[in-house]
Amino acid sequence: MRTLVQRVDRAHVDVDGETVGAIGRGLLLFVGVERGDTEACARATADKVAELRIFPGIADEGGRARPMDCSVLDVGGACLVVSQFTLAASLRKGRRPSFDAAMPPDRAEPLYLAVARHLEARGLTVATGRFGAHMHVHLVNDGPVTLWIECREGRIL
Repeated sequence: MRTLVQRVDRAHVDVDGETVGAIGRGLLLFVGVERGDTEACARATADKVAELRIFPGIADEGGRARPMDCSVLDVGGACLVVSQFTLAASLRKGRRPSFDAAMPPDRAEPLYLAVARHLEARGLTVATGRFGAHMHVHLVNDGPVTLWIECREGRIL
């Protein structure tokens, strides 16, 4: 499972001109489910995301704040989880991406939704895109802060 995480001031996803998911301050996750991924990867990814300390802390008496001291849980943020099978692409040969590593849609959707479900179980407000739809994702990146999470066999690499 490959997940691209972006710290955002706000983000929303539209399908056919309708907003299907939106958040304020928090994290936008693009989740690519690959062949061999399991529920354990969904849980490990959600746990890692929930606990990432990538938000500024509270300023100390000298007015200084650590730039990456708090998690999305600590700051009361939310998560927008969007499926993105193209994260499973291989670009090794030629000029056209190969998606052989992507999980078939009927098996990928439950795992993508499991990431969202595990984040909710951690107490986070979670919105999602629409699996398999052509989506327009709008975001205001904060920082910018963009991180890559990769999970294999239930372990974060």
